[in-house]
Amino acid sequence: MNQLSYPLATSTWDDAEYRAIQKVVESGIFTMGSHVREFEQLFAAYVGSRYCVMVNSGSSANLMMIAALRFRKQNALHAGDEIIVPAVSWSTTYYPLQQYGLKLKFVDIDRDTLNYDISALSEAVTDKTRAIMVVNLLGNPNDFDAITQIVGERNVIIIEDNCESMGARLNGRQAGTFGVMGSYSTFFSHHISTMEGGMVVTDDEELYHIMLSLRAHGWTRNLPKHNTLTGTKSDDAFVESFKFVLPGYNLRPLELSGAIGIEQVSKLSCLILERRRNAENFLHLMRDYPYLRVQKEIGESSWFGFSIVVERDAPFSRADLIRVFTQHNIDTRPIVAGNFAKNDVLRWFNYEIHGSLTNAEDVDANGLFIGNHHYPLDQQFALLKQALNEAAGLND
Repeated sequence: MNQLSYPLATSTWDDAEYRAIQKVVESGIFTMGSHVREFEQLFAAYVGSRYCVMVNSGSSANLMMIAALRFRKQNALHAGDEIIVPAVSWSTTYYPLQQYGLKLKFVDIDRDTLNYDISALSEAVTDKTRAIMVVNLLGNPNDFDAITQIVGERNVIIIEDNCESMGARLNGRQAGTFGVMGSYSTFFSHHISTMEGGMVVTDDEELYHIMLSLRAHGWTRNLPKHNTLTGTKSDDAFVESFKFVLPGYNLRPLELSGAIGIEQVSKLSCLILERRRNAENFLHLMRDYPYLRVQKEIGESSWFGFSIVVERDAPFSRADLIRVFTQHNIDTRPIVAGNFAKNDVLRWFNYEIHGSLTNAEDVDANGLFIGNHHYPLDQQFALLKQALNEAAGLND
């Protein structure tokens, strides 16, 4: 067995992150505090948003987005409202929608970009549509120009699950900032890591204040004195520290995560640049295998990973490819969660499927993805080529 490996994820930390951890340890203050606030400010500046709220995971970020839309004063989402979702994403794209009683309408993905099939989305949006959850898959931003045209003058809320696409851009604008809110993840395998963590960004002050309350028990303690949620807070700290106004959660991140995030965000531009360089080499390598379909970039992808879909005319199946990859120590995963509409958990959902999910089913049956990293992958790509040639029965 080959000693070289091609892992799915590796650490982006160096001594700076460990020094940051030690600084927090020495302070003795571990719950959400000044390091979290500083990271929020730095991340908001990086993506070009007015506000950022850090939470304990990207999944929690999605939950908080939907909750915030439920509790805002105008144009709130209510149980039974229709929200359009792509058929391929991670489970916690969908779960908050079910938990707040929304009706999901599943729409197929584009076979090449792995994001919304724009034609299918255009057909799916009707006067009943209240929101669209836009998922930027595997680093690839959606075609927001087309989505904006589809929505037109309708009162449709756009939100983004950008947990896999931090640092991606479209027309110079950061993915995650095209909707009223966008979520991000800083889990270990993502573009930057704070161990566990997630963020929501927005330019809407009301939504920002709602999320500050929802993140911590639904109380007013973390709100500014003058806020859109309760007006002007009392100066009586005893009363305001334990005044509850929303049915919130405890989604707070740790100071450790905030301190690590400060160091990580300073490296983010360089990390994305290296991932994009790797993508150029990956795409060049894959030209030799026309029976393997790879993701088509929209705008400037941040290339979370590299998808591979085995076409019908390939000389091997996906199972064959996974077997050979495993023998060569190349980690593989399904393309996110595949066609999510196939899962038994949907018996708990209020949902419908728009048209067919042909492309989602193809990705589910024939797709996989491998890792991308923040360092050159010359050796890993040589290993990948060796494995692909073996699967295809080609000579080196």
